Amino acid sequence: MAVESQIVRLETQKEGEILDITDKVQTIVENGTIKNGVVFLFVPGATAALTTIEYEPGLLADLPSMLERIAPRDGSYEHERRWHDGNGHSHLRASLIGPDLCVPFERKKLMLGTWQQIVFIEFDVQPRDRTIIVHSIGE
Repeated sequence: MAVESQIVRLETQKEGEILDITDKVQTIVENGTIKNGVVFLFVPGATAALTTIEYEPGLLADLPSMLERIAPRDGSYEHERRWHDGNGHSHLRASLIGPDLCVPFERKKLMLGTWQQIVFIEFDVQPRDRTIIVHSIGE
């Protein structure tokens, strides 16, 4: 079994930014030497997340709307009382979705559904330079 490691770098501009990174991940898989396996993605940090979604305007509005109901921006958070950095809701939203994702690939092609894209979501209240660690594992 082989393991290949790559990094995807992103510069986010604002809270709630949802970026389709499917093509970046597919390019990494295509350029690697592993033909069949799984790609594991991980974003270091406590205010960003990775998931899959149909990357279309309706869901790009629905996802933030749902998260606003679950962890509202103007909610009361102990994190705020301690750190006063305005991102208590950001930490909770990121922890709900999670920092990692695994996607299988076969013959160097991601095995995503027809309407499924890999997305990075920025939850912090300020722009960030982000790193996504990408490990391809397989044969």
